[in-house]
Amino acid sequence: MSNNNVEITARQDRFQKLLQEYAPEADGAFIFSRLSIYYFTGTMNTGVLWIPKAGKSILFIRRGEERATHESTLETIVTFNSYKNILATFTEKGIKVPACIAAEMNGLSWSLSSRLSKSFPDTRFIAGDQLIAITRAYKSEEELQIMRKAGAKHHHCMNDLLPTYLHEGISELDVAHKLLDLYYQQGHNGILRMETFGEELFAGLVSIGDSGNYPSAFNGPNGAHGIHPAVPYMGNKNITWEKNTAMIIDNCFNLDGYHTDKTHTYWLGKKSDIPAIVQQAFDFCVETQNYFAEQLKPGVIPAELWDECQQRVAASQWTDGFMGLGRNKVSFLGHGIGLAIDEYPVIAKGFNQPFEEGMTMALEPKIGIKGIGMVGIENTFEVTANGGKVLTGKNDEIIVI
Repeated sequence: MSNNNVEITARQDRFQKLLQEYAPEADGAFIFSRLSIYYFTGTMNTGVLWIPKAGKSILFIRRGEERATHESTLETIVTFNSYKNILATFTEKGIKVPACIAAEMNGLSWSLSSRLSKSFPDTRFIAGDQLIAITRAYKSEEELQIMRKAGAKHHHCMNDLLPTYLHEGISELDVAHKLLDLYYQQGHNGILRMETFGEELFAGLVSIGDSGNYPSAFNGPNGAHGIHPAVPYMGNKNITWEKNTAMIIDNCFNLDGYHTDKTHTYWLGKKSDIPAIVQQAFDFCVETQNYFAEQLKPGVIPAELWDECQQRVAASQWTDGFMGLGRNKVSFLGHGIGLAIDEYPVIAKGFNQPFEEGMTMALEPKIGIKGIGMVGIENTFEVTANGGKVLTGKNDEIIVI
């Protein structure tokens, strides 16, 4: 769907308006990350996308020009092997060498940025990452349709299908494998993408008991041993589910390149045997999610929601474990999501740009309990005039096996 000419044109128009408003000194922008190149062109490729302040864009790619012309509606796609080739193309097309370019700095390595600077010695580069992020944060009806389908499949797998396979003695890794198998059957694309430089993820996290509080290097509240120190994702084959133990699963579903994010808490045993502290912590997370979902409206400031969240937590008994126990604690409540899991905006300090209708947000209140593990919930929501509309299904109860 992303090769739809109307869709691609609307995305570039939106970005150009933001560029003119917030970076009027820039003559255009250079975009380097494969995800953003795909978003603005409809083809996933390695190279440089030039979007001028006004007018038509040029895609420069290392290879695959024939495929790119099939997938993208851009009129000008050029194969290049040096940044100097970009200057030559500019000259050929009568484009004046830009005095200032807004560059996607997170999408370029240090070595490549040094080569770029040498090829454009008289050009000043400014950061254009936030403008790209704001552009991508708004989701068109086509994008929302994909995410709604992904969310429905995501919920079906975690809430309807997976529980029938869960049993005493099953390992974290076996749970992860079974859930991944169910995802593939439902159309999961088999890839998860992160925006943050150097960050990666595979099939999410499965944490049984106190594994949920294991020290984490991942920018999220949920701990996990993972498969191996080199692969700290999914689950550990040596950690098994025993009676009267909680398990938390945090993962994403990818459909046609777009993600939904969802977390749920499971309990092995009788519902009546769930410890009061576990149930109370989970209930607090559900109440927090539902309250802040109602606040996901156009014009609301994410940073103000984070301030309010901190106040609510400070007045509760969950100060120590909320959003991670000990050094696993993170300072956010939710994040944008779309082509990447960790998109703009974030419900955290410093995010003062108001929500727009059509943005998509994952809310993930979680609580780490010492000696017990982590409990919590997460769902993906669409920002609407009436508050957040859940895309990943509704289940406000611990799933009891």
